[in-house]
Amino acid sequence: MRIFICDAFSSEIFKGNQAGVVILDEKENYPDKILMKNIAAELKHSETAFVKKIDDKKFKIRYFTPTEEVELCGHATISVFSVLRELKLIFSGKYIAETLAGNLEIIVDKDFIWMDMSSPKIEYIFNLDEIKEIYSAFNIDTVQATKNLIPKIVNTGLSDIIIPIEDKNILDSFIMNKEKVIELSKKYKVVGAHLFTFDKDKKVTAFCRNIAPLVGIDEECATGTSNGALTHYLKDYNIISSLDDIAWIYNFRGDDVQHNPVALSFTVISEKKASLYINKNKLNEEAKKYFKDNKVEVKGYFEFFEDIKKLKGNILVDFNKISYAIYEAITKNELINSMNPSTYLKAHKNETEIANTKDIHIQDGVAIVKFMYWLKNNYKKENITEFSAEEKINSLREKIEGYIDLSFSTISAFGKNAAMMHYSAPEKNSTKIEDGVYLLDSGGTYLKGTTDITRTFFLGKVGKQEKIDNTLVLKGMLALSRAKFLFGATGTNLDILARQFLWNVGIDYKCGTGHGVGHILNVHEGPHGIRFQYNPQRLEVGMIVTNEPGAYIEGSHGIRIENELLVKEFCETEHGKFLEFETITYAPIDLDGIVKTLLTKEEKQQLNEYHSEVYKKLSPYLNKKEKEFLKEYTKSI
Repeated sequence: MRIFICDAFSSEIFKGNQAGVVILDEKENYPDKILMKNIAAELKHSETAFVKKIDDKKFKIRYFTPTEEVELCGHATISVFSVLRELKLIFSGKYIAETLAGNLEIIVDKDFIWMDMSSPKIEYIFNLDEIKEIYSAFNIDTVQATKNLIPKIVNTGLSDIIIPIEDKNILDSFIMNKEKVIELSKKYKVVGAHLFTFDKDKKVTAFCRNIAPLVGIDEECATGTSNGALTHYLKDYNIISSLDDIAWIYNFRGDDVQHNPVALSFTVISEKKASLYINKNKLNEEAKKYFKDNKVEVKGYFEFFEDIKKLKGNILVDFNKISYAIYEAITKNELINSMNPSTYLKAHKNETEIANTKDIHIQDGVAIVKFMYWLKNNYKKENITEFSAEEKINSLREKIEGYIDLSFSTISAFGKNAAMMHYSAPEKNSTKIEDGVYLLDSGGTYLKGTTDITRTFFLGKVGKQEKIDNTLVLKGMLALSRAKFLFGATGTNLDILARQFLWNVGIDYKCGTGHGVGHILNVHEGPHGIRFQYNPQRLEVGMIVTNEPGAYIEGSHGIRIENELLVKEFCETEHGKFLEFETITYAPIDLDGIVKTLLTKEEKQQLNEYHSEVYKKLSPYLNKKEKEFLKEYTKSI
């Protein structure tokens, strides 16, 4: 074992950022972890790298701060290959550094060491309450934050909180609360924080300070991985073509797409400028003034492609949400494939959005009750078809104050037609609704929010199997509704709660269990959801997601029960922060289709409590007969 001290990022001794480098002999194994920690503590540098040769082109490196092992350190990696070059153990060429953060390509020449970092990714964007918490850990008021930028967690091998500061004097003089910074680092699973401010004289891009007390580094003089993350953070342009993102960013709505309140448009956003490309003829004077007052440049829709061809710099785009034509126009630039920040931010509903959404769900639920009352009492008396039933529910929604449009095309399906998940009832020769199982999946867009609800109705004589399947679907819906889960859980972690009872009898539904819902926007909204297929987006406070398990038996029947759920805090213990769901959809679940003996005591109580809340919220808006009907269909079982 040979030990060296190397000055990275400098050609002069005692400058740059110092790192310890420990070269192990080829036949020497890594020493005990405690010994490596002690060596790093003795050297007293922010990181010490322990390197072992694997073959002529590959070296394994482990990194230790004075207190912890970390996955990666950029300046220590540069130091390792500089020392190896000085010892003539390597020469100019390409090498591989095997680290806990993955294998990284290293290029060595006579003057420089070049290191490839892991692909940058934004792991988390903080909300307003969290932002206040972050700045307070450094005794900085949020008014001293940069106005157009917000803290984010960015990873290029290590996760750092990137924190923008408005003024260099503040950056130079802040005093951190060490305990709070350590708590933040643990809470958000990061190494530390990278604070920066722009150079107003434009001699450099930014001034930075790097803080990582969790791993024994109160402050580090320079860091490659954190500045790599900052470079990603400071991308030059963000090109957005997803219409709901654009509508949310600029807070406008349109009607260019059926059942989606959006307008055909593009936008290009940089630090200094926001350009909206849209048909100007669709904007009234109020809209034009709104954009002008908010310093949004409005350009013609077809100017977009010519403009993006002229862009030079780093461009953030979501490859899942752009066309090949956009990609081709910008491909000469450095493209950063990442989720649009707006996609993540709009998924978190604010207090006003939540309150209005809850309110409109009451009115939407009233429409469902009126429909249910009409259907149950008239399907034998009148010639009610799938299409006429669809017209009925649509007409009831149109009477609700603030109604804009349906949130999607209504699915009105009777009998075997309901086994087709996205069935559309024909206007002519539509199936008549008789004794049997009828499924209604519908929703509305209102000035107060967007709704999505499914109910399955049991009419007259219905087979036992249909009721059993319905009860199994209900059990899964109830199980997911009452879930308590650790912060960090994704919809994929919870999906089994809804499917378990169907799986137990060999039934599955080939779709997701739930999707995000926009606010006066698209009824299907990411990035979160609940589905069997892997989705890395964790469920977070303020997100709304549907809960809609189903059973689809080809040639026989289809069943789905759907409510919307709001993610909220449950509790925080020594084991972490826990979340839960609040049901925000209010409408009776048809008791005629439930096999009571299949429900547990807990499930019966849960259903009874839900129905009690439904009656309490909806009954004031119903006439006497409708109220009596609702009381019967929300009674305890």
